[in-house]
Amino acid sequence: MTSFFSKIKAGLGLGAEPNVFDEAEKDYVEVGNEKGDEKCNMLVRTFVLEDFSDIKVVLDVLRDGNTIPIINIKPIKEKDLIELKRAINKLKKTTDAIGGDIAGVGDDYIVCTPASARIYRAKPVKKAPVSDALPQGDEDIF
Repeated sequence: MTSFFSKIKAGLGLGAEPNVFDEAEKDYVEVGNEKGDEKCNMLVRTFVLEDFSDIKVVLDVLRDGNTIPIINIKPIKEKDLIELKRAINKLKKTTDAIGGDIAGVGDDYIVCTPASARIYRAKPVKKAPVSDALPQGDEDIF
């Protein structure tokens, strides 16, 4: 941790004078980032679809059941909408076959899950019609 702040000090041209970085070095302890031989149950992995043939790798990891693919569809969407529809259909059929879930995130991403995970979808909040929100019988208020 000390070497990290020392590099920042050197990059900012700060010498040996006491400063904010010295205080930070005293107040914080670096936590290890070693993964070790730990096995994870689920992996989130990103993919980019530039061509319909790129879908094969996504389908393979989805069928394995240990990966949640986040797929950037922007390149294929800009290139060929028919290929995009084919790719999404293929993803949807495979996801349904394995009992998973699929959803669009924004305009450029699709998330698929294996059977062991679901995608949260917020339920829409019903708004009262404007006429019901106004007080009844007191039209002269406004």
